[in-house]
Amino acid sequence: MSRAINIVLTGFMGTGKSAVGKKIAARLNLTFVDIDKIIELRMQRTISSIFSDYGEKYFRSIEKETIREFSQKEGQVISTGGGVVLDPENMQNLKSKGLVILLKARPEIIYRNVCKDTSRPLLQSEDPMGKINELLEIRREYYKDNHYEIDISDLTIEEVTDRVMEIYNSRS
Repeated sequence: MSRAINIVLTGFMGTGKSAVGKKIAARLNLTFVDIDKIIELRMQRTISSIFSDYGEKYFRSIEKETIREFSQKEGQVISTGGGVVLDPENMQNLKSKGLVILLKARPEIIYRNVCKDTSRPLLQSEDPMGKINELLEIRREYYKDNHYEIDISDLTIEEVTDRVMEIYNSRS
């Protein structure tokens, strides 16, 4: 794989995709692309409001178009939304020019990282921990569609960044 390849970070919400992605992009002098932020900018509304006003199906169609567009470019660090793996075409597009690395964590770590974040539409429930477990179970097989996995549960953002860099450097 050439150096121009994209680094794609997938995984459940709260696993540090954006934080790690920004650090990697800075280290490698690559463009950082946060798919959710791009959608929010283009739609001029939050992901949460897109979900509530238009529904998840509509959001997923916008997400798919955005993935298709950005996966054709090179030299990027791409942070995806947690549900991007649900569509095999998304993963095929991301893998076409990208090294896909899943960031995963134990449910209690995810909960700790997102429990105060009211902008997470899929966690607006009376039992957010139950919802996290339910979504992780639904997505378990989908999250296997990657090149590498890193369990971030007991690591700092810096340690996760170092591991991603090791993987990237060993492949190029």
